[in-house]
Order: sequence, then structure tokens, then C-alpha cells
Amino acid sequence: DLIEATKYLLRLKLGDGTIDDIDHLGSRRIRTVGELLANQCRVGLARTERLVKERMTLFDQELDTMTPAKLINPKALSAVVRDFFGRSQLSQFMDQINPLAELTHKRRLSALGPGGLSRERAGFEVRDVHPSHYGRICPVETPEGPNIGLIASLATFARVNDFGFIESPYRKVIKGKVTNKIDYLTGDLEENYHIAQANQPIDNNGNFSTQQVACRYRADFVDMPAEKVDYMDVSPKQLVSVAASLIPFLEHDDANRALMGSNMQRQAVPLLTTEAPFVATGMESKVAQDSHALVKA
Repeated sequence: DLIEATKYLLRLKLGDGTIDDIDHLGSRRIRTVGELLANQCRVGLARTERLVKERMTLFDQELDTMTPAKLINPKALSAVVRDFFGRSQLSQFMDQINPLAELTHKRRLSALGPGGLSRERAGFEVRDVHPSHYGRICPVETPEGPNIGLIASLATFARVNDFGFIESPYRKVIKGKVTNKIDYLTGDLEENYHIAQANQPIDNNGNFSTQQVACRYRADFVDMPAEKVDYMDVSPKQLVSVAASLIPFLEHDDANRALMGSNMQRQAVPLLTTEAPFVATGMESKVAQDSHALVKA
């Protein structure tokens, strides 16, 4: 292992190979609620185990009258779980101003809290938008102020895999023909492929209309022959979060104003007489359904 590590360092010195990027999403994973709660339960069970062992040594003579109820006291476990939900920095009351606020709060990602960063220590690089965020973390929706870049939102079609890495969906392209097969790729897997934009023109058979196709490859934009393209974005809105995708003509807005717009939509109080928006993006009904603010038959 040491020899291989030394070889790699020497290759890096000669300009061969790549240095690991700490801000790349291939190097960062999400610790979901289940994982955090499991860690707390592990602590509680360890305390319960210690208490049971102590009681077993104390009541060694009374083996005939011993019952599991006398030995096991669940208070240690319940106290740890209650403390996690009541006092943890990551445990918050759900934002219930309107259905969008609920949905966005459930899709929020935080780099703060236990095992994470602190606002004071976090530099510019951690807060900045990274090329691997494309289709995974929204580059628009983040709070203004000291938490900027540390609290983010999942992109519209992103999902978290079993290992805690964020995946984004892409349509498979075979020999210049766009298929309906969807592959979910993580940030580090995506680096190996040439990916076309969702608005790239295609004909009725799914073939690219142009010989040269504008693609993303690693952190760059390149023009590639249609046959060399591996994947295609599923939708132009996969780049942004649910709240940002509700802004009509988002591409014409200044980035700062789009950020304010996506945050301020969540502060709107519900209307007594509901009314459909005059200008819509097509995401409104889906947001209303997925917020579960209403029971639908």
C-alpha cells in the first residue's frame, strides 16, 4: 500500500492523476435521519446494556425471582431518543406557513450540526457551487446571511442512494439515439460520461438533429459528435430545486433575485379563496400533491 501511495504521489508530481476534491459530491455523503437516529439508539442501547450488567451482579442471589422486566430499564434508551428530537441542532419544527414551505423543509440539506461544520469555520470553498452539484443540489435556493451555501435544497429529480450519495437521473444515449432508459448517476460516476443538455433538439425517432452536440464533461462544456454522447439530461428543471422551478422564466432572472424569489415563496400566507396563478411553470399541481396538505381520494 505504501509503495502504491508513493507511486501515485510521484505521478501527481509529474502531472499525471488527479487530486481528491474535498468539495466534490463524490467525497460528501448525506447522513439521513434514520442513520442519525440509529447512532443515538446505539448509544442508548449501550447504556441499557451497562445498567443490565450492573443489576445482574447486584441480584446474583435472587435468580429464581429474576424477570426481564426487573433487569431491563428502557429509560436510558428513551431519554437518548427524546433528547435527539428535543434538543438536537438538526431537529426543527416543520415550517407550515404554506404547502411549499413544508415540502422544501423536508428536502433541506445542512452542513451544520454535530459532525458537520460551524458557521465560523466554514470558508468560501465549502459554500460555493461545485460542478458536481448539477442535478443534485440546487445552486439557487440557499438562505441569505451567515448560513449561505451551508444549508441547501435537493434538486427536483435528485434522490439519495443507500450509501448516502446523491444521484441524478439521465436518459441513456446509444449511438446518437436518445432512449427512454433512465440511469441514476452519482457525482463521481458522472465524470466518466459526456452528457447532453435536456433542450438539445432531437427528431421524432430520438436521434440528435445536429452532428455536433454541446455536452458537459467533468467541469467543462465541450462539443462532441452525436455518436460519442453517453447520456442526456431528463429535464431543464433538474438543475434547480422545487421552489426555484416554480419561478416562471427563471433563466431570465438575476441569480440574487432568483434566490430571494425561491425563499420568499415559502413565506406567502395561504389565501382564504384559493386562485390558480396566471403564469405557471407546470410544477404547481405536483408540489400541491406531494406536500400532502390535502387528502386526495
